[in-house]
Amino acid sequence: MRLDGLLVRYLAVAVVGVFIISTGEASVPTGPYISYQTTSTLDDDVNDNHPDATSTTVGSSLPTGTPGNASMSVVSTDSDSMTVLEGGHHTTTLINGTATSSSTPTPSTSPVVNTQPCNGYVEFCDRSYSNITNIVAHNSPFVRPGNIASNQALDLEDQLNDGIRTIQFQTHLINGTLYLCHTNCDLLNVGPLEDYLARVNRWMRKNPYEVITIFMGNFDLVNPANFTGPIERSGLMDLVWTPPKVPMGLDDWPTLASMILSNKRAIFTLDYGTNQTAFPWLMDQFSQVWETPFSPTHEDFPCTVQRPPGLPPKEIANRMYMANHNLNLRVDLGLTDAEILVPNMAYLVDTNGVSGYGSLGSMAENCTDKWGRPPNFLLVDYYNYGKPNGSVFEVAAQMNNVTYKGNCCGKSSDATTHLGTMLSYEE
Repeated sequence: MRLDGLLVRYLAVAVVGVFIISTGEASVPTGPYISYQTTSTLDDDVNDNHPDATSTTVGSSLPTGTPGNASMSVVSTDSDSMTVLEGGHHTTTLINGTATSSSTPTPSTSPVVNTQPCNGYVEFCDRSYSNITNIVAHNSPFVRPGNIASNQALDLEDQLNDGIRTIQFQTHLINGTLYLCHTNCDLLNVGPLEDYLARVNRWMRKNPYEVITIFMGNFDLVNPANFTGPIERSGLMDLVWTPPKVPMGLDDWPTLASMILSNKRAIFTLDYGTNQTAFPWLMDQFSQVWETPFSPTHEDFPCTVQRPPGLPPKEIANRMYMANHNLNLRVDLGLTDAEILVPNMAYLVDTNGVSGYGSLGSMAENCTDKWGRPPNFLLVDYYNYGKPNGSVFEVAAQMNNVTYKGNCCGKSSDATTHLGTMLSYEE
């Protein structure tokens, strides 16, 4: 696609040397990849929520303002026990085996049924974190109408209310402060990382049965210590989950219920430059998760491993994986070998669809067939678009073998794109 006139001059000034690509696919972000020869086990007290924990009561640590001033307690969390979620207006229970507690258990012939959803579904409570497919809001903070670098239409709170449980973004260090910028802070800067995470914190305090995953991009490859201050000042630190092992294998992850019961519900990863010796809770993304090709421009959406490169089959099988399903469009700036990538809005509804060529549903099925398990993360632009709006959540529900509840999304979709009527779509 070719653009001329004032728009070309604006884009050339805004993104020259930044978004510009010359030939072939988009430049793939890269950095130092960490390779572990052995698995390290951290101290037992890093969390009270890993599968071998014996007993935890966390009611006093829950925030005020939760439904009914909810408290939560766990009767016992060993592998042969029953976990009880207690709070709000009712008591809920998960079946993991034979119930045990400090008192002599009373055998029961009646089935115990959990009615408290975890991340939106009752079925997720006793599932391992690594056995759930999540929709990822690609570049979650970048919501600015009229800006070519935006990737979402709805604000963070709408995203979370609609069912997004994994957010992803890019950070840039400017004068000692981490900002959320898309490739270049002159192109799109939505403010400090700390402010954005404070909004996540406020939402999580009001929603105590939700586990949120945060994929952070370290664009400038700065020291990971730069991230600890914003996270601490945001108020999230007491909710941060710390892995009991480094790295975490596919079968090492706890259940959502155990994370919720311990009130350690915020999972942080950094793509490059982590140091889990100094900050064990700031997880190295690519030691836990591999990804399919970055910024695809063709509807084929191959489910091959791109990052980290050269991953052995055994490690592919032992890590979670993310399917990148954000279709991009090449825009010719009218300069020599100068192009940028923007979300392909013309195909967006089909891209986020449940079925059909190039759809999210089709890619998810192809990945499942190829790797013998569904993707853990489905990364999308403008998650609220689809057939119908919010169809990305229906795809995730199918991968999770649960029934999609519908009723998405937070606001009516604004179909006018950042390039004006050239790519506009009307529902």
